[in-house]
Amino acid sequence: MESVNMHEAKTRLSQLVARAAKGEAFIIAKAGKPVARVTAIDSPEESQQKRIGFMAGEFTVPDDFDRMGQDEIIEMFGG
Repeated sequence: MESVNMHEAKTRLSQLVARAAKGEAFIIAKAGKPVARVTAIDSPEESQQKRIGFMAGEFTVPDDFDRMGQDEIIEMFGG
């Protein structure tokens, strides 16, 4: 998430609001301390955003995943 200082936010407010409307949230900082988060009205609350499992069903992990490349790794370390 982008962070902008107060002066930059004042100067680029129209651009930043347009980006927020497209879903790009940003933080406004004053003296280096975050003071406000700007998001689109219809964006979900942070607590409602789905992070874990967002790619469920998009790919499969092979059964031997934990052993893939095992022989090459042993060889690289002189086994």
